[in-house]
This record gives sequence, structure tokens and C-alpha cells, in this order.
Amino acid sequence: MQTDEIREKLKTLPARPGVYIFKGERERVLYVGKAKNLKNRLRSYFQQSARLEPRKAKMIRKVRDFSIMVTENELEALALEANLIKEYRPRYNVILRDDKNYPYLRLTLREEWPRLDVVRRIKRDGSLYFGPYIPAASLWETLAFIRRNFPIRPCRYRLDRPMRPCIQYQMKKCPAPCAGLVSREEYMRMVKEVELFLKGRKDDLIADLEEKMYRLSEELRYEEAAGVRDRLRALRIAFESQRVISPDLGDLDVIGIYGDGRDSTVQVLFVRNGLLTGGKGFFIRDTGDMPLGELISSVLESFYSGDLIIPREILVQEGPEEEEYLTRWLSDKALRKVRIIQPKRGKKRELLEMAVSNAETAHLARKGEMVEGIEARLRELLGLRRSPRSIGAFDVSTTFGSYSVGAFVWWEEGNFRKEFYRHLKIRQTPGIDDYAMMEETVRRTVRNLGGRLPDLIVIDGGEGQLNRAVVGLREVVDETDMPEVIGVAKKPDRAILPWGETVPLRSGGPEAMLLIRIRDEVHRFVLSFHRKVRGKGLLESRLERIRGVGRKRRLALLRRFGSIDAIRKASLEDLAKVEGMNRAVAEEVLKTLRER
Repeated sequence: MQTDEIREKLKTLPARPGVYIFKGERERVLYVGKAKNLKNRLRSYFQQSARLEPRKAKMIRKVRDFSIMVTENELEALALEANLIKEYRPRYNVILRDDKNYPYLRLTLREEWPRLDVVRRIKRDGSLYFGPYIPAASLWETLAFIRRNFPIRPCRYRLDRPMRPCIQYQMKKCPAPCAGLVSREEYMRMVKEVELFLKGRKDDLIADLEEKMYRLSEELRYEEAAGVRDRLRALRIAFESQRVISPDLGDLDVIGIYGDGRDSTVQVLFVRNGLLTGGKGFFIRDTGDMPLGELISSVLESFYSGDLIIPREILVQEGPEEEEYLTRWLSDKALRKVRIIQPKRGKKRELLEMAVSNAETAHLARKGEMVEGIEARLRELLGLRRSPRSIGAFDVSTTFGSYSVGAFVWWEEGNFRKEFYRHLKIRQTPGIDDYAMMEETVRRTVRNLGGRLPDLIVIDGGEGQLNRAVVGLREVVDETDMPEVIGVAKKPDRAILPWGETVPLRSGGPEAMLLIRIRDEVHRFVLSFHRKVRGKGLLESRLERIRGVGRKRRLALLRRFGSIDAIRKASLEDLAKVEGMNRAVAEEVLKTLRER
């Protein structure tokens, strides 16, 4: 359609609310927009005197046709616009959504025997949903922890008739409601504990478990009391590793935007029950001179158009365009009141500044400006001799002196370099001594790196870990080659310099956020390795230590008899008949198990 034909079409437009669709060559959808008055809005695009920002001016030059859809009010127009953007994914709309929905943990409270599973679609089915978990690795770590410490059923079977318990019961990971081996009252107590854990209700959960442990002890049920005691230990470790922002904040999303006049980066932080559960970043091209309020409005529409649980509060830098209608639309989707807030002070303001700083850090890294910008600011912030082009970080993890491990990560010129990551099992430090473990980790890792050292080393911890790390370095590095070393501690986030000075980080710029990001990456890496080592140690079967019994024979024996105790009680003839076994190995199995 030529420009003259568009002008003729503009004369017939109604002065009513609705949605308009700009189309280019071959009917390709270029842009979907909403308007309180379609006639005025569309005419404003095509007037010769119109002063459009570069992004829209470029779009209008490509427009060959347009169509409209009239709605009853602007709220309907907003909902329709969001659906059409999701359907057409136009080139000139701000689109943040991934191709897949975000993962949630679902606790199926409407079922007689509730279970916990992973879903990507939210249903109004009476279940409790927790999340979103981004990155998804945190979800699987949380689920694995719950499976180890809260034995509720992992299966999807219908339990309307009795069944034989499976191996999960033998492994003490399920109380076997399918076989009637647990009362519903006792089972629902365990479900309530899972709910408290996922809601971050630390005090309530620990108080309940302590009361249960003391009650079991008074009833002389010492083995069960010991099991509760072990769960309490694991829970305290898990709660310690959580990123607690402020318990009184509840649920909220924090949206920070950083732009350079051409492109923009959006950082969304998810706070659930006062815990920072994750974040998601988006890079948007050609935002040009788009006003911040308009960009925020487009970001909110795009991000919440999908299948997401919308929190009660959303923090932004500036009020979005048509905030009243946007708030009503979000509230309708959430089935409760949602507030869009521009905090000016306090913890919420700090969270917003953190989101903006993270957006700036990610933006500069993507645009290749990290080296000269943030590294120079790091030098000034920490009083370093030179700007660090590479940063290494160390952390250790242990469970009361058992399964102790150390880890190292490497950041260089805007990226984490996985080829230089290292992890190790602590072998030279007995007992619970975090300082000595850090010294051993630094010493052994630096030797393993073959002479390659980062410009700056970050130690996850306080002054004690920092001092012992320096001792470990001096054992393997010449004084002339020594890199600069600092500690980065938590609660509050702060850098600890070798001469004792402390530099606060939480409200700092992108250089401070980078240090926190590197500290958190090595913490994530060491915890992941620690869980792997601890899980392997805890699940290691006594059968693995018997000569001649490998993985295949061990699994065959467990499938046939179900438990170590049943194998110990079996006859020599029955053992020898198991697939892959012979009489000599069967004799060794019985001899070993019956001696213990």
C-alpha cells in the first residue's frame, strides 16, 4: 500500500481504544501497539511534523499497511496487545520471553498423598508453586536436597490400592504410603516441613524438628531421633548458604535497566520469601532514544505475558507509561493486587540499584567495554598496583570436617574461563579447620595451574581465610610474582584488603557487583562439587568395598534382594544364582557382610 492509500485509511479510523498492527513487505508484522484513541495515535506516526525516535522512524519507513482491532477499553487493548506480541513476535516490539517457560517446584496439596515435582506451566489446581528458579540448576539442587532430607514420595502413581514398596523405601527416601506403612497424619507433617523449607521459614521448621527430636528421645526411639538430628544439621548448612535479603520483604521482582543510547540490558532479580532465588538478563537491540518509562512499560508487558507467577510488588526505576492500566492488567493476571513501585530509599532501593548495576555489568561485558572500564574502577576501589585483567577466586566447603573440598574459578576480560576451573578433595587438613583448608586449596591449586596466575585473587571469606591463603601462596610463588589478594565476605558484602581495611560492596557500582558475582560463582562451584562428593560418600554401598563386586553385580544383588540386610541373611545358593555372580564371590559377600 502506498503512502496516499495509508492517508486515506487514516481518515476512517475510530476515536476509540484498541490495538493496531503495522505491516511491511509481504504482510510481515513489524509492530503491535495499543492506543486509548486509535485515530489520534496512528495519525501521530504519519504526520510530517512528527518527531519520532530513531527506532520508530526506521520502522515507519518500512510500513506498507496497517490494521486495527477495536476494544471496549484500554485494559482490554493492553491484554490483546500482549497476546498478539506473543503470537507474532514483531521486529520492533520489545520481546524478552524465552522460547520455554521458567521452571517451578509444585507441591500437590490437593492429592491425598502430596508429592513434589517440577513443572513449567502454572495451573490453578490448589497446589503450591515455588519459583521461578533461574538458572534451573538451583532448582535441581533444591529438589535433590529435599529428596535426601524430607522423605515424601517421588512417584506419580495413583495410590488408590495397595502396592509393594519400591527401592525408594529400602533407601529410606520414601515412607511407602502405597503399602500403608505410614499414617496420613505423619506423612502430612513431613509435607508441612517441605512447605516451610521452600518458604524459607527457618525458625518455624527448626523449632518443629527440635521438638520432634526431643519427643522421640523421651520415647526412647533413639534411632529415629538421630535421623531428625542429622536432618537438622543438613538444614542449618542449607539455610546458611541461602542468599537472605530481608525476611520482611516477602515476594517481589526487581527490574533494572541500563542503556547506552543505542541498546539496553534488562536484569530481573527474583526475591521470594525474602530470599534471592535467581535472576534473568535480557539484551535489547536498537532501543535508541526510547524514553525509560516507555521501555519499562514494554518490558513489563513482555515479561509477564507468559506463564509466570506475578509477585505482589515489582520494583522499577521509573513509573511506566499508562501505569494505571498496566497495574490493573497485572492484578487481573495475578488474581490479587499488584503494585509497581519506584523505591527511593531503604532495602528496596538497594535491591533496585543492585539490579541496575548487574545490568550495567552484563551490558559492558557484552559490548566489550569491561576491560578498560570496570577493571580500572576495580584498581581505584581496592587500591591495586594495576588494573586486573584476570581474577581468580577460591572457596572451601565441608560437612563438619567430612567430605571437605576446595574450588577455584577464573574470570578474564568479561568472561568466566571454565578451562581454568579447578576443584579438589581436601587431603592434608584433618577435622574442622576452614583456614587450613583454604591454605591447602590455594597451595595445591596454584601448583596445578603450572605457573599461570591471575592478576588478582579473591578469597571467599574473612580475614582468617585471607591470611592463610597468603601463607599458601608464598609457599609456591616467588615474592616477585605474587598476585594481589583480597577477601570478599558476606553479611554484609564487603572486600577485605591485606592491610585490614574494609570496603563495602553491596551499594557499589558494577566493579563491586563483579567482585560479588565472582565470589558467588566460586561458592556455587564448590557447593556443587561438595554435594557430589558428599552424595557419593553417603550413598556408597558396603558392597562396593567387597573384592570382586563391581557396579553390575552390586545392582543385580540389590534388585534381587532389595537391601544389604536381606543379602546378609540370604543363603549361599541363592546368592550364587544371581545374574553375574558365582560361588566364590558369593562366599566373599557373605563372609564380609556377616563379619560386620
